[in-house]
Amino acid sequence: MNRPTPAIVAQDAVRRLPRVALWLFCLAYLLPGWLGREPWKSLDMGAFGYMLALAQGNSSWWQPLLLGQAPEIDALLPYWLGAWFIQLSPSGWDLALMARVPFLLLSGLTLAGTWYGVYYLARAPQAQPVAFAFGGEASPKDYARTLADAGLLALIACLGLARMAHEITPLLVQLACVSLVFYGVAVVVAHPGRSLTAFALGVFGLTLSGAPSLALILGLGSVLLCRLDPEVQQRRALLGLLLICALAALLAQGLDLWRWRLVSLPQEAAAWRSLLRLMMWFTWPTWPLALWTIWRWRGHWTTIRWSRHLMIPLWFATLALVTSVMTGSPDRTLLLALPALSALAAFALPTLRRSVKALIDWFTLLFFSGCALVIWVVWVAMQTGWPAQPAANVTRLVPGFDPRFGPLACAVALLATGVWCWLVRWRVGRHRAALWKSLVLPAAGAALCWLLLMTLWLPMLDFARSYAPLVRNVVTLMGPTECVQVHGLTQGQMAAFAYHGRLRLEPLVTTSESAPSCPWLIVDSDALPALAGSTWLAPWTRVQTVRRPSDDNEDVVLWRRTTRRAP
Repeated sequence: MNRPTPAIVAQDAVRRLPRVALWLFCLAYLLPGWLGREPWKSLDMGAFGYMLALAQGNSSWWQPLLLGQAPEIDALLPYWLGAWFIQLSPSGWDLALMARVPFLLLSGLTLAGTWYGVYYLARAPQAQPVAFAFGGEASPKDYARTLADAGLLALIACLGLARMAHEITPLLVQLACVSLVFYGVAVVVAHPGRSLTAFALGVFGLTLSGAPSLALILGLGSVLLCRLDPEVQQRRALLGLLLICALAALLAQGLDLWRWRLVSLPQEAAAWRSLLRLMMWFTWPTWPLALWTIWRWRGHWTTIRWSRHLMIPLWFATLALVTSVMTGSPDRTLLLALPALSALAAFALPTLRRSVKALIDWFTLLFFSGCALVIWVVWVAMQTGWPAQPAANVTRLVPGFDPRFGPLACAVALLATGVWCWLVRWRVGRHRAALWKSLVLPAAGAALCWLLLMTLWLPMLDFARSYAPLVRNVVTLMGPTECVQVHGLTQGQMAAFAYHGRLRLEPLVTTSESAPSCPWLIVDSDALPALAGSTWLAPWTRVQTVRRPSDDNEDVVLWRRTTRRAP
């Protein structure tokens, strides 16, 4: 039965995006943010602390703890990966950099999983463009490759991806695993063996990364979709997918990984508006294109006219969007919707009118050019003091920051800006054929702004978002020491004092029979009221309150031991 399709694509419109350009583009997006920066607060630094504790033998591999505290996101695999690479690092190497290596590879895996997932979905018969009466329509392979390029560009263009895809947290592992599951379901028709492998890696990875419930729901829903798909002829493959889900559930049960973090739905209109704004900017520009895909391909939303290229990404995106409404951290769950939304956005391109494409180009050009201009103006103000207002804003927001000129960072930023200008000139020229052209500027603009932030603004962002300045100030007050007791510190703060200060941390002694073993005590200012009137602080003399330079609400109080340890 012939199925109507809104895609009218000629062979001339499926020009191949040069592979060298695509690889360089991905590297230009991935590498900035992984190289040359400090671990940032708070999940990034906290996760690194657990990896460091595992690598140094200060915690159990099956129950990661940092000074007796469990991680905010219960997971195993992310901390194992970082700890393994820390243990493999040569002597003298930066441990934080080594811990980032597997996560850099996982970021690349996310891009690859999305590309191949879109590619195999676009090969489905229902996704093919209209066949012309006298030939000349796009060939299936070239058409699928072009849409895969577009899906990858759409993923890179997502505004919410940049920061979270460059931090060593369980969220990035979950994102990579979701992309693997997405690829595994998309390829089940063409390569059942690859499908089982990718599906197993994704589901087991999600289970070990703090999302066993999501892994089971996502896996079982994907199996059901494959069962309803008439193209999936090998029932043995379905049994394999179902067996993987069962084994993942047994693994979660055996390791006691089941956690339900759902919260009640927001009750106030303001909360819903805030959530809607988050969804809109976090998933931009994929969400309007995804909605357009759903509308233009509306003739395919029946079981009889099953369309796997729509059903599969819609299932992945819907599950992540619904879950984000019912969790305390919606941005973390929204991150998992980006590969599927990018796939839906790619299938909008064959149906867009020329006027809509021009609107996307001009909006993107103005938006990202304006953002890049702001970044450059603020950087010039930091270096020269002119313009005066941006320089004063930097001084006010980041007190104590001493800007310094970095010739290499400046050269890279200039090169990236020059490439952006060339790309804009190329795009406004008469290059109207390739389908992926409408997503070149959004992806390139997102990559440009991220690269400029990670070069020109990186010293300021490190000063503002890392704990290094706070640790340096505290260590300067203490002088040479190896041991401190702590109380009330966050996971990120404890990890920062252990890493930046090279200190051995011990919990505050809370029994009157035991004298403190360390000469110094660090207490979070918010924890002081709970200690008021207790005898725990009797052996200590308050020295000074130390503030993190860029945050008025993050103070620690330094105490010095005044009584000697009982012999």
